[in-house]
Amino acid sequence: MTSRQTTHWLITGVSSGFGRILAQAALARGDSVVGTLRRTSQISEFEALAPGRAHGIQLDVTQSERIGPAVTESIAALGHIDILVNNAGYGLFGAIEETTAQEQQQVMDTNFTGPLRLIQAVLPHMRARKQGHIINFSSLAGMIGMPGVGLYCSAKFALEGMSESLAGELAPFGIQVTLIEPGGFRTNFASSSLAIVANPIADYDATPAGQTRKHISGYAGHEPGDPVKGMQAILDMLDAPKAPLRLVLGADAVAAIRRKLGQVSADIDSWESTSVATAFA
Repeated sequence: MTSRQTTHWLITGVSSGFGRILAQAALARGDSVVGTLRRTSQISEFEALAPGRAHGIQLDVTQSERIGPAVTESIAALGHIDILVNNAGYGLFGAIEETTAQEQQQVMDTNFTGPLRLIQAVLPHMRARKQGHIINFSSLAGMIGMPGVGLYCSAKFALEGMSESLAGELAPFGIQVTLIEPGGFRTNFASSSLAIVANPIADYDATPAGQTRKHISGYAGHEPGDPVKGMQAILDMLDAPKAPLRLVLGADAVAAIRRKLGQVSADIDSWESTSVATAFA
């Protein structure tokens, strides 16, 4: 896809943050966007960004019964969907032991199950057209398991695994899949979209998990990444001849992921003789 083509987008979570900025960038270059918002009161403000090309629909991605109708409404508004962007999400901070069953379910439903169901709802439409692009917002936390944010990492790891599988499954139909892996960006992730476990355990306070929980509360406004530049990078990717499976955003994320890959490689090398000695004689 190039910037000269009019592209039709379905983007979840456009009330603020990455979703809003990406929607505005797409609209600024003449595209049409359906954006999902959790409250109907937000719809008129979003549609005023570009009357006739910006369409707001009410959707909380955890409400599975609304996903099918929302996709149908999106297709009716746009005619077709070129790009699905699963952006809606939030972070839960706390040690794994500290999380409740309700917190666990909410994190997984928002960051993994919701996107999964949206993909399933959109795919019949994209397969029929033999084209499309699914963009799933993962995170640095989708590549690196970090103390104090284990449930969020779990959801993003699941999203990464699903996306890798999808890329292979959908390539024969001309449908692309890309994971976006941002580091720290000045969105509302560390402020209004942030959740701290309701039942912290004092034993964790001085541990890495507890320090992560404490640190994140003061991180907002100090993130190194510019979200406008980050979303422009996605548009640049779409204008390139071939999109990658993974687009890492931010020097902090690039450095951290490279360290992780180095550690994985070192573990494989150190234990290779043991690993390969497990076959039948």
